[in-house]
Amino acid sequence: MCSAGADMGKELGKDVKTNTRMKKANPNIDRGWAWMVVLSSFLVHLLIMGSQMALGILNMEWLEEFNQSRGLTAWVSSLSMGITLIVGPIISLFINTCGCRKTAMIGGFLTSLGWVLSAYAPNVHFLFFSFGVTAGIGSGMVYLPAVVIVGQYFQKRRALAQGLSTTGTGFGTFLITVLLKYLCRELGWRNAMIIQGAVTLNLCVCGALMRPLDHDEEHLKDHEEAAGDPQDAKEGTLLNDEAIKANRELREGDEETVSANTAVSQSKEETRNYIIINDMNKHSIMKTLTQMTVVVRSGFFAWYSSYFGAASLFTNKVFVAFVFWALLAYCSFVIPFIHLPEIVEMYGLTEQNNIFSLTSIIAIVHIFGKIILGFLGDLPCVSAWNVFIASNFTLAVSILILPLMHDYSTLALVCALIGFSSGYFSLMPVVTEDLVGIKQLANAYGIIICANGISALLGPPFAGWIYDFTQKYDYSFYVCGLLYMVGIVCLLLEPCLQSKDRPSKKLSGSQEA
Repeated sequence: MCSAGADMGKELGKDVKTNTRMKKANPNIDRGWAWMVVLSSFLVHLLIMGSQMALGILNMEWLEEFNQSRGLTAWVSSLSMGITLIVGPIISLFINTCGCRKTAMIGGFLTSLGWVLSAYAPNVHFLFFSFGVTAGIGSGMVYLPAVVIVGQYFQKRRALAQGLSTTGTGFGTFLITVLLKYLCRELGWRNAMIIQGAVTLNLCVCGALMRPLDHDEEHLKDHEEAAGDPQDAKEGTLLNDEAIKANRELREGDEETVSANTAVSQSKEETRNYIIINDMNKHSIMKTLTQMTVVVRSGFFAWYSSYFGAASLFTNKVFVAFVFWALLAYCSFVIPFIHLPEIVEMYGLTEQNNIFSLTSIIAIVHIFGKIILGFLGDLPCVSAWNVFIASNFTLAVSILILPLMHDYSTLALVCALIGFSSGYFSLMPVVTEDLVGIKQLANAYGIIICANGISALLGPPFAGWIYDFTQKYDYSFYVCGLLYMVGIVCLLLEPCLQSKDRPSKKLSGSQEA
């Protein structure tokens, strides 16, 4: 019994050493191609999340064009934002089976198609499907891989890398807001959406940059398995022997019949070569199909066990509290982006806002917030979880007090606080990975952004409906801010829910180092 335990301990030690050696041997972890992956993720956030945060411009155009209620029109933006995040669990299945690269490239094409189709919308209901559903699903297929792939490429600088990549949201909000304003003014919103659809097609290029981290290792592993499998080796040897024998027979036949009947010999040679090549092609096709079947099945079972199996993520109590927070939080963040343009008009601040818009203030400060909070999250003496909670609390307070500000300077100050504190998005993948581990990151983060998506889907229409009844947005900010506070209480329960015998990942990582 003791020897069995010792043998098991040795095997586990070998596995740990092997995994550590493979990670250290890979030259792209924390360096090399990892920074190209950060660039790709940055551009994804710029094109997807940046454009969604700038939808307030198009929302005003749709209100004027289709003459529908604010609550109904706001559903277009909400569907796009919400579905982008809600499809996270399904997209994680695609990532497990197809990989980040293929999933992102397909999603880039769908997103571009949704923008272009929306330019021909005859009514708001058409936009629900063309922009909300089509572009929303496509955006989700690019967004989740962009987050997951960065987590796979970084270990020591995860928070900083995620912070740098997600700053694309701030840059995109600033740049695309200016672009859409100009295009809508000069060419109309329909032509603006066609041009934006063409720009969005660059998401396919971003997806192509998401090279799998273990590409070389899998390639080497395939060769090792082929060499180590006796059956495959035997089949390969038989095929080679058959090819050599057939070629030898062909050469002998050529020498004997070269003077007799050259045409017949050449015909036999072509026939035999065709048979050999055809057999080898069939073998190659069967092997490829078998490998694809194994990959799809393993990816599906990993996805299924994460959600419904014995190792379900929902057995982690802290993760469940994290999901409740996500359900309540995101609606408060998106409401200012959707409704700030109208609030500015209501308060008579259009002239000052045209000089430097409040949305741009949020976007620019948001960039610095992500970098600074990401840097703080990587410090060994600072808990990323505590930074995450503190920034969420600041954001909730800012949302609550925003309706109390009626002049440009105070609104700008609150918008700056919203922009900086919302930089906590750079820490979301980090704290998620700390809770569930890197292997479960795609599935866990899919659940988190799905919860965020439900929140984003319901938040702006809720604010629009409240305005239709009360003719002011104040109550929607108050209600959403209070719901945000309830979500933060769920995060504060972490010490009570955390298992005592489970050390934090940050501590275990420092011990291993």
